[in-house]
Amino acid sequence: MDIIKSIEHEQLKNKIPDLHVGDTIKVHQKIKEGNRERIQVFEGIIIKKQGGGSNATFTVRKVAYGVGVEKTFLIHSPMVEKIEVVRVGKARRAKLYYLRDRVGKSAKTKENLGARIENKEITLKEDLEEEVVVAAPEEAPAIETETPVVEETVDTVTEETVEEVKEEPVSEETTKTEE
Repeated sequence: MDIIKSIEHEQLKNKIPDLHVGDTIKVHQKIKEGNRERIQVFEGIIIKKQGGGSNATFTVRKVAYGVGVEKTFLIHSPMVEKIEVVRVGKARRAKLYYLRDRVGKSAKTKENLGARIENKEITLKEDLEEEVVVAAPEEAPAIETETPVVEETVDTVTEETVEEVKEEPVSEETTKTEE
C-alpha cells in the first residue's frame, strides 16, 4: 500500500489553486493535435468538486452559442497548464446542478462582493530545494594515531638487450655467382 501512495505522491503537483464551487475560472488546457501542441482556455463556473488526492476533479460549466457545455478536469493532470480565478461566486450548496436548467443571467451565481480575487495556492509538496538544506549529520570525533604507516612500493624495471639479427639484403648478383 505504501508503494502505491508513494507513486501517487510523485504525480501530484506542488501547488494547486484554492478553488470553490460557484467560482468562475479560466482553465488553460494543453491540446495535442497530431505533432502540434497548443493551449486552449475554457472559462466557466465550477458546479462540482469531487474526490481527493491524485483523483481530485472539478467540473466546469459554460454556455457556448446557446448550448450548455460541461467539462471535467483532473486537478493534478499534466494537461491542465494553469487555472485562473476570474470571479469569486457565492454558493450555499456543494453541487450546483440547478444551473443546468437555467438560461441567461439566472445561470450565474451571485458574486461574493467582500471577497478579493487572490491567487491563493495550496502547497501540497515542499520544494526540493528546501529539503536539501537539512543540517549535515554530526561528524565522528577524529581519532589521533601515533604515526601514520606509509608503505612505499618501488617497481624496478630492467632493460634487456635484444640482439638484432640483421640480414643482408639479397641481391641478384650474389645469387648468380653462387650458381
